[in-house]
Amino acid sequence: MDYQKEFSNNLLLEAKNLKVLYAEDTPAVAEAVSNILKIFIKNIDLAQNGKEALEKFRKDKYDLILTDINMPIMNGIDLIENIRELDLHIPIIVISAHGEQEYMVKAIQAGIDGFILKPLDPTQFKNVILKVLEKTLVYKESKKNLALLNQYRDITNKASIISKTDTKGIITYVNDNFIRISEYSKEELIGKSHSIIRHPDNPKEFYKKMWETISIEKKPWEGVVKNLSKSGKPYFVKTIIKPLLDDEGNIIEYIALRNDISEIMSEKKQLLSYLESTKNSLLIMIQIENFDILDKFYDAKTIEKIESIYGKTLLDHMPNSKSFSRIFTLGDGCFALLEDFDEADTSYSKKLIHIQLAQFVNNVKESTIELENIEYDIRVIVSYSFGHNNLYENVRYGIEKAVEENKNLIFANQLLEEAQDTAKRNLETIQMVKKALDNSRIVSFFQPIINNSTKEIVKYESLVRLINDDGEIVSPYFFLDVSKKGSYYTKITKRVIENSFEILDHIKDNISINLSVLDIENQIIRDTLYKLISKREYKGRVTFELLEDENIKDFRLVKDFIRSVKSIGDVKIAIDDFGSGYSNFERLLEYSPDILKIDGSLIKNIETDNFSRNLVETIVTFAKKQGLETIAEYVENEKIYNILTELGVDYSQGFYFGKPIKLM
Repeated sequence: MDYQKEFSNNLLLEAKNLKVLYAEDTPAVAEAVSNILKIFIKNIDLAQNGKEALEKFRKDKYDLILTDINMPIMNGIDLIENIRELDLHIPIIVISAHGEQEYMVKAIQAGIDGFILKPLDPTQFKNVILKVLEKTLVYKESKKNLALLNQYRDITNKASIISKTDTKGIITYVNDNFIRISEYSKEELIGKSHSIIRHPDNPKEFYKKMWETISIEKKPWEGVVKNLSKSGKPYFVKTIIKPLLDDEGNIIEYIALRNDISEIMSEKKQLLSYLESTKNSLLIMIQIENFDILDKFYDAKTIEKIESIYGKTLLDHMPNSKSFSRIFTLGDGCFALLEDFDEADTSYSKKLIHIQLAQFVNNVKESTIELENIEYDIRVIVSYSFGHNNLYENVRYGIEKAVEENKNLIFANQLLEEAQDTAKRNLETIQMVKKALDNSRIVSFFQPIINNSTKEIVKYESLVRLINDDGEIVSPYFFLDVSKKGSYYTKITKRVIENSFEILDHIKDNISINLSVLDIENQIIRDTLYKLISKREYKGRVTFELLEDENIKDFRLVKDFIRSVKSIGDVKIAIDDFGSGYSNFERLLEYSPDILKIDGSLIKNIETDNFSRNLVETIVTFAKKQGLETIAEYVENEKIYNILTELGVDYSQGFYFGKPIKLM
C-alpha cells in the first residue's frame, strides 16, 4: 500500500507540468472541474465548444484532452474523431452527464482513454485521472526516448558505415556511407554478400573465425578489415558485427557498424607518429629508381606485387638488418626503415651507416625480383638522416636531390634547411623581378653577331637583363629559371619582345630573339609574334633562337609555329646551344632550322680540347651538307676565331667582338 501511495504521489508530482485542453460549454461546470483539476495540473486551457477546442489543438501542443459530449457547434464525439485523425496517441477523457449506452459506445469507438460521469465523484475522478496521467507520462517518456533514439540513429548513420544482412549473410541494407566508401550503388550491393568488397589480402581463416563468432557462438565480432572498393582502392575499417536475436535466442539478422580508419592505418602517418615519439633516430628512405616508368609499363596489380615482394625481401640485402624492427611501405615504390640512434657515437655511426647503405645499394643492384617466372631488375636510391628534428622532411628532400644529382646514396641531414634557404632566395628573386617589371627595369642588351668572312656585324642577339634597386645589372642566370616557376616569365618574354622590335626601328641590322617552349606554347605570345613579324618593316629581319627542351608538351604545336613564322614573316630559325643537352639530329630535321648555334661549352675549350674541336668540325660538316648556317658562341679571343674560321663556321659571337650593350 505504501508503495502504491508513493507511486501515486510521484505521478501527481510529475503531472504538474502537463498541459491540458478542456472543452466544456457550461461555464459553471468548466470552473468546477478546473478547480478540481488544478489540484493535479497547473496548466489548463479552456474551450467553450468542440470547434474552438479543435482550433486550439491544431495551434498548440497538449498532453491531455478533457471534453464534454453535448456541446454546440461541434460535439465531443466529433471533436474526439477529429483529434484522432491528427494524433492517435494523445490521452482523451470524456466528462459528461449522459450515461446512456449509445454515447459510451460512440466515445469508446472514437478512441477515448477514460470516462467520468457528472456529477463528479471525487474517488472516481482521481482514479481515472491517475490512470490516464500514467499513460500520458509513459507516452511522453516514450516519445522523448524515440526522439533521442532517432537522433542517435542519425548521428550513427552519419559517423558510421552500416550494413545489415540476413541469416545467410546476404546484404539487406546499406547506408550512404557504405555506398560512398565502397563506390558501389545501393542496387549493386543489396542481395549480394560482403564478398563483393572483400580484399584478397584477408585469408579465408579470417572470415571463417568471424562467421563462427557471430553465427555459432552468437557473439559480437570486432576487428579491423581490409576491403576493396569498386575502383580497386583498398580501405581499412574498424568493424563490429552483432547478431540480432528474437525472444527465443534465434538469430534474426546481423548488423555491422564500421569506421573508416584508412588514414589512421596509413604507414606514413604511423612513421611520423613514431618519429615524434622517439628522442633520437636513424631514418632511411629507400626509393625504387625510375618507379614512375615501372608504374606506367606494368598494370597496377603487377606493380602492387612487385612492391610487396620487394618490401618483404628488402632487409635481405641490408647488412646488419637485425636492428630494424619493421619496414614502412609509403607507396609509389618508397619504403622507410627506422631505428634508435646513439647521438654520443655520431661520427663512428655515420661512417658505418654510409658503408652499410652503399653495400645495400650494391646488393640490390646485383639481385632480381622474380614474379610469375619473370625477373625484374630493381635499382634503388637511398637517403638517410639521423637526429630528432625534420628527419622525414630531410630524407624526402634527399631523395629528390639524389635524383637531380644522379646519385644512389645521399646523407640528408640539414637538407630541409638548405631547401628553406633556397625557397627564401627564390622568393626574394621573385620580389626583385616583380619590382623590376613594375618599374620598367627589365631591359634588353644586344650582342653583335659577326660574319666570319667580313668581320662585319650582321645582326644582334637580344639578351634580357634586370636592373636591381642598386642600379646593378643582373644576368638572367640569377632570375629567369625562378621566374618560370612563378607567374612572371611570360611578362618578361613580352617585355623582351617589345624591346627587340622597338630596336629594329632604330638600327639597320637584324635581330635574334630567344624563345623557349614555354613561350611558344603560350597563345598570347604566339599571337603577339604573328602580328609583329607580319609587318612589312620587320619581314626578313628576325631570327628566333629555339632552346631545345625534352619537356615539350605539344611538339606538333612547335612545328606549326615554326612553319607559320617562316611563312608570315620570313623568319629564320636557329637551334640554340646545339651539341649539348637534348640536341639530336632527328629532332633537328623536324625543326627545319636555318641556323645551328654551336654550344659555348664546345667553343671555349676548342684551343686545347680535341674532342670539342672534332665535334664542332662534325657539326659544321653536317650543317653545310644540309644547307644550314652555323654560329659559334663564346668567341673570346683571336685564336678561337681563327680555328672557327678554319673549320668553316659562318658567324661568331663573343667578347672578342663585343659585349652585350644597350643600343639606345
